[in-house]
Amino acid sequence: MPLLEVTDLKVYYPIRGGILGGVIGHVKAVDGVTFSVNEGQTVGLVGESGSGKTTIGKAILGLVPIRDGTILFDGKDITKYIGKNRSEYRKSVQMVFQDVHSSINAKKMVLDVIAEPIRNFEKLSRAEERKKVDELLTIVGMSPLDAHKYPHEFSGGQRQRIGVARAIALKPKLIVADEPVSALDLSIQAQVLNYMKDVQEEMGLSYIFISHDLGVVKHMCETLAIMHNSRFVEVGERNDIYKNAKHIYTRRLIASIPDTNPDMKTVNEMKRIEINKEYQEQYNNYYMEGGMVYPLKSIDGSEAHYVAIP
Repeated sequence: MPLLEVTDLKVYYPIRGGILGGVIGHVKAVDGVTFSVNEGQTVGLVGESGSGKTTIGKAILGLVPIRDGTILFDGKDITKYIGKNRSEYRKSVQMVFQDVHSSINAKKMVLDVIAEPIRNFEKLSRAEERKKVDELLTIVGMSPLDAHKYPHEFSGGQRQRIGVARAIALKPKLIVADEPVSALDLSIQAQVLNYMKDVQEEMGLSYIFISHDLGVVKHMCETLAIMHNSRFVEVGERNDIYKNAKHIYTRRLIASIPDTNPDMKTVNEMKRIEINKEYQEQYNNYYMEGGMVYPLKSIDGSEAHYVAIP
């Protein structure tokens, strides 16, 4: 049984207008997506800005209202109870945010930042709390001596590791990581990603990893869901997506991944031009009127590879 099952999730934002400011339409941020996450698995939600991937993460955490659909966690329907404070679900699902500067209170010491969720859900003595914070800092590769420092004393990568320590403080089963390394330098990205994988192995965590960077996602995720125009255009195992992509949008994303080999620069540039041309010419074959994405269909009867095609 999957740890998390999301079925036909929809999140619409109202458009208001007129003299009285009534609702005259809706922006369909997420328009009917279905996926699951198993224990210990990392599922990547990939797409360009505005595709709806971050909204899925917020909906799972109860940060935006759900218009329709169901969310099962550990086999229980928790759709109506996501936003309830201090619930077991809120304890079991945590988030690592994209912005390492605004997601951590600059006025608080690291000790208080990491201990905040512990204080909300557990009743520990000062000594027990400090011991737990020290253990969490050690897990993410930092020193217990850092507990009495302030966020401004650390680099971006270190602050993100503090964010990871805070997210795992309650021993959650699932972490939603929203672009957790996009604001970091490449060398620091690798460090944070490796720490996240180490923490996953040590604690048996599941991740929903949200990103626009297919290169980063390739390092982290076993299963990918490619998102465009509020829906999934392709879902499959990592090798299926990277080696046998079927949707024109997925192929375009993969072609945009930079290659560090300078000898391949011209070849890759020609490939990108060719795929972009193909995307423009075949767009109407892959999208309905108004750019709406087709429902997913299994490829050759596979239960692991689905593509949005007519």
